Amino acid sequence: MSVTFYYSPQSSASPVHWTLEELGIPYEKVLIDFRAGDTKKPEFLKLNPNAKVPVLVHDGVAIFESAAIQIYLGETFGVSKGLYPAPGPQRGEVMKWIVWTNVTLGEALSRVGRNLGPWAPEEERNVKAGLRAKQDIAELLQILDAQLQGRHYVAGDSLTIADLHMSSWMEYVRMMQIDLTPYQNVQSWMTRCTSRPTYAAAP
Repeated sequence: MSVTFYYSPQSSASPVHWTLEELGIPYEKVLIDFRAGDTKKPEFLKLNPNAKVPVLVHDGVAIFESAAIQIYLGETFGVSKGLYPAPGPQRGEVMKWIVWTNVTLGEALSRVGRNLGPWAPEEERNVKAGLRAKQDIAELLQILDAQLQGRHYVAGDSLTIADLHMSSWMEYVRMMQIDLTPYQNVQSWMTRCTSRPTYAAAP
């Protein structure tokens, strides 16, 4: 078996990095330097024509998009490790929260960054749209907080890849200067997840 992981720290590769550490499978890491233009090099574009990390190459097959990689890792390695349910409704529960993180929460976070982030071109910013995106994130955090009521983890009492994926994304929420204090269930859950030794091994 050959697994190669292309990543950059503090990027959307971080949740996948954490999952790989938690799974404990052997893999090779390849650090991608955005500033050096690594994602634009022909050899990388062959793996991901979108010029983004993460990319996971398993036995010669390149997989991109972090949610897709997480689901793939779960199906391929996670069941035997107890981090991903066997086929059935419980697997669907885990899958939906992984995808919700990227598609629903991620879309709102992108709107905040695009309209309020200091890295966004000033002439393209829209403060009103950015503040609306923050309101949307607050509503999404309420949904997550309600999901965690009476649960240790998002899909029940056992840690899954959905927890690794989602709690890692909470760092983006903090970066957007969104106060997590009102969401006590979310904060307790984040502490349970990020206190695992594997979290520190996946920047």
